[in-house]
Amino acid sequence: MPTDRLSVVLRAMAEADGGGSVSPIDRVCVAAVVLLSLRGAGLSLMVDGELRGTAGVSDPGIAVVQELQLTLGEGPCVDAWMSRAPVLESDLADPAVVRWPAFAQAGVDAGVLAMFAFPLALGAIRIGVLVLYRDRLGELSADELAYSLVLADVATHLVLGLQAGAPAGELHELLAREPPHWAEIHQATGMVSVQLGVSLDEAFVRLRAHAFAEGLPLRAVAREIVTCRLRLEEPA
Repeated sequence: MPTDRLSVVLRAMAEADGGGSVSPIDRVCVAAVVLLSLRGAGLSLMVDGELRGTAGVSDPGIAVVQELQLTLGEGPCVDAWMSRAPVLESDLADPAVVRWPAFAQAGVDAGVLAMFAFPLALGAIRIGVLVLYRDRLGELSADELAYSLVLADVATHLVLGLQAGAPAGELHELLAREPPHWAEIHQATGMVSVQLGVSLDEAFVRLRAHAFAEGLPLRAVAREIVTCRLRLEEPA
C-alpha cells in the first residue's frame, strides 16, 4: 500500500486515541469517519466461521445499524463476508438492484444513505468485515476507495496482531471485551445451545431469529437470556 496513505491512516488512528480510552478497533472506525467524512463505521468479526457481532464502532448509534444486519441476516456486511469481495451501495434508499428489502429501510431510517463494506482477509483466512456508512448519496471517489482499502488492511493486521497473543481457541481480551455486549452475545449463544441441545451455530440462528421476530436488537435479546429473564423454546 502507498506509504503516504498508510501514514495518514495511522496518524488519524493515533489522534482518535482519546487518552487511551478508545479501543484499537474503535480507533480504526473513528479514523475512517474522519478521513472519509462518514456518518459512521463499524467492524464485525468472525468466530468459528460465522459473523458473530460488532467488535468496534465509531459511535453507539452505528452499532445498532451494524448489528441489525446480523440480526436480519442481510446487508452489505453479510454480503461482503459471504462473497469475500467489497460490496458498494451508493443509494440505499433507491438502489439499482434491490438486495436487502428488510435492512435497507431500517438503514435509511437511521440516516444512512450509502454503505461500503470491505471484507477483512489475509489469504484464505477470513477475519470479519469493515463497513463504512455515509449520510449522503454517491459512489466513493478513487481516492476514497484507496483509503478504504488501506483502512481494511490496517484493521486486518490489527486484529491478527491482537489475536496472535491470545491462548489457542480464545479471542484476545480486547476483542472479547469491546464493546461490552460482544461477550453477552457469545454467552447467550452458549446458554441457548445447552438449553435446546443444539450446536452453537444453530443456537446463534435461533437467537437471531427471535430478535428479528420480536423487532429487538440482538444485544437486547442476549442480555435477557444471560440474566435469565428469557428462555428460548423449541419451535412447536
